Amino acid sequence: MNRKKNALLEKLNAGKNVYGTCITSTGPMWPGAIKSVGLDFVFIDTEHIPLGRTELALLCQLFKANGITPVVRIPSPDPYLACQAIDGGAAGIVAPYLESKAQIVELTGAVKFRPLKGELLNRYLDGSKTMSPGLKEYVEGYNAANICIANIESVPAMEKLDELLDTPGLDAVFIGPHDLSVSLDLAEQYDHPDFEAAVRTIIRKTRAKGRHIGIHFSLEPERQVQWMKEGANIVVHSFDIALFLQRLRQDMAIIKKAAGDSTDGGPAEKLIV
Repeated sequence: MNRKKNALLEKLNAGKNVYGTCITSTGPMWPGAIKSVGLDFVFIDTEHIPLGRTELALLCQLFKANGITPVVRIPSPDPYLACQAIDGGAAGIVAPYLESKAQIVELTGAVKFRPLKGELLNRYLDGSKTMSPGLKEYVEGYNAANICIANIESVPAMEKLDELLDTPGLDAVFIGPHDLSVSLDLAEQYDHPDFEAAVRTIIRKTRAKGRHIGIHFSLEPERQVQWMKEGANIVVHSFDIALFLQRLRQDMAIIKKAAGDSTDGGPAEKLIV
């Protein structure tokens, strides 16, 4: 069969950077708007955002139709949820809070070995059974466009990072800065030297293993530039609600000040994705 293609993966494998943002809105106007910005992918989060399977599939299909690769974070490292998301149109799968080799093997099995499942898949994954050349060619072609991404966001994951990164079929890592900072006992202290050292270590080890890596920050863009200088080649910048609130808060402050009204809008709500 013909090998499916994924423009995002091809760009990464060619040594280029890729750019995206997180989308939580199901509004039908968003795909066209995102396309006008020139992004390579969207990060659709179903771990923290209440999106149903039908809504997710619709978003994936709309973004793909606009030439934007949909990358979906599933709610838990469940291979069946990964398969569901791919069936709906996801081209990349992110599994959250991975901390063991077994979890990543299960994820790669779901993303890279579809439609195989069950005991037979486990035998192929653990090496106790070898695929025939014909089946190997079919499975590789069938899944060639799928991207397998692990969320690394805890101290235990860092401690096992070399082992986790050696898993065949793993394409990339996303660093979850919020959860990582909490796991380090440095909650939201993103400028702390120990937090920065941890991120630097994850980036360095990931790139040394030939994997791609990104970090999802909803703060100022200079942080993305900082980590790209350290080797990150996937930019996952902010998300729609945060960007909307930041700009609206800024604009309303200007308007209220000009009118002589109070610019105090109350404490900003913390939004973590």
